[in-house]
Amino acid sequence: MLLYPVYAVLFAETGLSPGEISSLFVIWSVTSSVIEVPSGLWADVFSRRRLLIVGPLLTGSGFALWTFFPSYLSFALGFVLWGAGGALRSGTMQALVYEELDRLGAADRYARLIGRSEAISTTAVMTASALAGPVFAVGGYLALGLASVAVTLITALVGWSFPESRVSAEDRDEETFMGVLRDGLSEVRRAPLVRRLFLLLAVISGAGALDEYLPLLASATGVTTAVVPVLVLVVTIGVTVGGWLAGRAPRALAPALAVGGLCLAAGAASGLPAGFVLISVAFGIFQWATAAMDARLQDQITDRSRATVTSMAGLGVEAMAVLVFAAYALGSIWAGPWLIFTVAAVPYLLVALAVRR
Repeated sequence: MLLYPVYAVLFAETGLSPGEISSLFVIWSVTSSVIEVPSGLWADVFSRRRLLIVGPLLTGSGFALWTFFPSYLSFALGFVLWGAGGALRSGTMQALVYEELDRLGAADRYARLIGRSEAISTTAVMTASALAGPVFAVGGYLALGLASVAVTLITALVGWSFPESRVSAEDRDEETFMGVLRDGLSEVRRAPLVRRLFLLLAVISGAGALDEYLPLLASATGVTTAVVPVLVLVVTIGVTVGGWLAGRAPRALAPALAVGGLCLAAGAASGLPAGFVLISVAFGIFQWATAAMDARLQDQITDRSRATVTSMAGLGVEAMAVLVFAAYALGSIWAGPWLIFTVAAVPYLLVALAVRR
């Protein structure tokens, strides 16, 4: 999605103030959080493949608004549509992929498949960042916007191509929303392992929020501004490798998390650009571990409310991200980025102990 690297610049050049731009991000986050669990219910009651088609179309509609009618109102509506589209996919895709693999007797390949899809996604983001400049030079924001809308249309076609053997609750004439919601809440309430997986998955996924501050950590090492993206790219490569290795050596989860926490602490505490190699290893391990924990969660829940429970876990991840943002903002009053990142390694060491137990 070629708009991704430059949409904040588009907002600023349209005349929005930093406060207005921040309010757009809040609208995006709130929309995603509000629709997260209801979208899981829709996926369990209706066709999951249908949601994978509708979600990208909503996102594309938002990009079209940004491209042809740039204004604060259009940007806000675009983020509502993007947040809704992302929420429709969140939980739905995992549920559909796991169930279809399970019906083929290949559920053990879920972690590897999901991890590799995330690795390809990260690579696509890097590619978009590289292409955005040349495309903008040729066609401006119009070209970036049209390309981004085209990508969402292709994504909808990919969603349409997914197999779906499951019969919806509507077609089975079963109780729908409330019954599925009760089943989902019951699975979480009655299964201590599911609750623990929720918590562990949320903590491990905290790295996804920490990466927003990697440029600040890179800058704190004393490098020039031109070198900052290079150091961030080093970490991105680690995340990509971690996703590609997902599904391998699942029994090594606890020691791997311990190694990841130590690498994060050592790399950040060094205060050196070379420390980003260790940080890259840490983020790669966290990406690998996220896919492993997701697979364990899918193994513990039933098909009837799978997307609902997965969306509940996604809501926990969003809540953890908000906590990370708040903790960083508070910690930055007294400490520099290197110390905050070093302290952030502690939860991963605790999770390693919890997983071991």
